[in-house]
Amino acid sequence: MISLKKICLEVLFCCAISLNGYAQDSTNTDDLTFTEIKPETADSTVKPVDSASKITVSSPTAVQKTTAQPKEERKTLWGIFIAGFVGGLAALLMPCIFPMLPLTVSFFTKGSEKGRAFRRAALYGFFIILIYVVLGLLVTIIFGADALNSLSTNGIFNFFFFLLLFVFAASFLGAFEITLPSSWVNKMDANSDKGGITGLFFMAGTLALVSFSCTGPIIGTLLVQAATTGALLGPAIGMFGFSLALAIPFALFALFPSAMNKLPKSGGWLNSVKVVLGFLELAFALKFLSNVDLAYHWEWFDREIFLSLWIVIFGMMGIYLLGKLKFAHDSPLAFISVPRLFLATIVLAFTIYLIPGMWGAPLRSVSAFLPPQETQDFDLYTAGLLAGKQTSTNDGPHKYADKFHAPLKLNAYFDYNEGLAAAKKLNKPVLIDFTGHACVNCRKMEANVWPDKDVYKMISNDYVLIQLYVDDKSELAPADVVITPEGRKLNTIGKKWSDLQARKFQSNSQPFYVLLDPKTEALLAQPQGADYEVANYKEFLISGLSTYGNEKKETAGL
Repeated sequence: MISLKKICLEVLFCCAISLNGYAQDSTNTDDLTFTEIKPETADSTVKPVDSASKITVSSPTAVQKTTAQPKEERKTLWGIFIAGFVGGLAALLMPCIFPMLPLTVSFFTKGSEKGRAFRRAALYGFFIILIYVVLGLLVTIIFGADALNSLSTNGIFNFFFFLLLFVFAASFLGAFEITLPSSWVNKMDANSDKGGITGLFFMAGTLALVSFSCTGPIIGTLLVQAATTGALLGPAIGMFGFSLALAIPFALFALFPSAMNKLPKSGGWLNSVKVVLGFLELAFALKFLSNVDLAYHWEWFDREIFLSLWIVIFGMMGIYLLGKLKFAHDSPLAFISVPRLFLATIVLAFTIYLIPGMWGAPLRSVSAFLPPQETQDFDLYTAGLLAGKQTSTNDGPHKYADKFHAPLKLNAYFDYNEGLAAAKKLNKPVLIDFTGHACVNCRKMEANVWPDKDVYKMISNDYVLIQLYVDDKSELAPADVVITPEGRKLNTIGKKWSDLQARKFQSNSQPFYVLLDPKTEALLAQPQGADYEVANYKEFLISGLSTYGNEKKETAGL
C-alpha cells in the first residue's frame, strides 16, 4: 500500500490548480448606481454631454429582467468555497501546520475521555473557522461591496495583485519567510494557557499566527480571487471553506486517535509542497498582469509572451520534481518516488501541451486564463479554422477598431449605436456580447463554443455582432461622454457600456449575450451568460433567428 506521504505531492498539483483556477463570470459596476427605469424617463436614461450620441433605452415592457445572474452568483460562491476548501487541504501539508497536527490532537486526547476530547477538538476547530471567517468579513467591510465589484477590472489593483502573488511565490520558493511580529505570537500563546473555552480560542489564534508564513500566501491568493469575483460574501465564503478544511482533521483525529499512526512523518517532502505551490503562484500571478495589459492597451504582454513564461515555469517545476533543481531549504533527495515521478510526468506533459500554443493552438483546457487569441502575432490556428468558411464582409473600419479585435476574425462592431445602424441596414438581428478583458469565461466561450462551424456561421452571417467591453479604461472622446440622470460622468468606454448593460438589461455579469431586433430593440430571446454546451448556445441563436423571422412576417402583414 502506497503511504500517504508518497501521494501527497501527486494530489497537491490538482489541489493548487483548483485553488487558483476556478473560473467565474467577471463582474464590473464601476461605481454604478442602479435605479429603476421608469416609463416616462425610458427614452433618456443616458443623457449626452455636448453632442454625445444618444443611447436609446427601450421601455420596461420590452426589457425582461434576466434570472441568470442569481444562479451565476450562487455558482461563483460555490466555486469560491470549493477553492477555499482545497486551499485548506493544501495548507495542511505545509511544514508550519502538518507537524502541529499530532501534537495538538495529543493535547486534547491525553488524559481525557474520548467524548470530551472530541468536544474540545471540535470547539478548537470552530474557533479556527470563526477566526478566518471574521478575516473574510473584514475584507468585505473594509473595501465595501462596490469596491469588491470593481477590483477585477481595476488596473492598479490588478497590478498590485500581480506583485502580491509574485511575493508569495518568492516566499514559497525559499527567498524569505513572511512572518508576523513575534510579540503577537507570544501574547497569543500566553493567553492559550488560561484553559477552558478562552484558552481554546487563543490556541486557535496561535495556530493562525504561527502558521502564517505558510498559510499567508494561500490565504492572500484566495482572498484576491474571492474579492475579484465581485461577490459580496466571496471573501467570507472562501475563508469558511479554507478554515473548514483545517478544522476537520483536528476533530476527526481526536475522535479516532489511532488513525494518527498512519500519517506520514514530517520531512523534506513538506518543503517540496511549498516549492510546487510557489511555482503555481508564479504562474497564476501572470494572469493579473495580463488583465492590466489588456485593459490599458499596452499590447506588450501578448499570448506568446504569456505562454513562453508558462512553459518555462512549468518546465522548471517538472525538473524540480525530478530532483534536478534544488533550492536552499530542500533536503537531499536520495531517490525519486514513483508518485513523484508520476507528478513530474504530468507537469512536463502539460508543459509540452502548451508549446503548440506558440503557433496559435487554442489550448482549450486553459484558454480561460490566456490572453485572447487575437493578441497572437503568429496564428496558424485561426487561418486554418476559417479556411473555406464563408464570412461576413467587413464594410470598412469600425469605431474603436484600433483598440479592439474580434475573436476568430469576426466582423464585429464595438459601438452600440453603430452596430444597431449596421443591423438595420443589413436587415439582420443583433447579437450583443457584453464582455471584458478580465473575463475568463468570455475567453472560454470564444475558444470552445464560437469555433463550432454552425455557431460560427450564424454569428458571422446571420447576426450583426456587437462586442461591448465593460472594463476598458480608454477615455471617450468629448462627444461620446455621457451623463447619467444621477449626474455621474461616464468618461471611459468601459463605464459607458457597463452602465448600458445594467440599466437596459439589469445585469452586470460577463459574458452576457443579448439578441435584439435592431429596429425595435426588443429582445428576441432571454439573455444568457456562459454556457459551454455548444448545442445549448446553438439553440439560443436559432431561437433568436426564429423570433426575428416571425416578427418580420408580422411587420410585412403575412
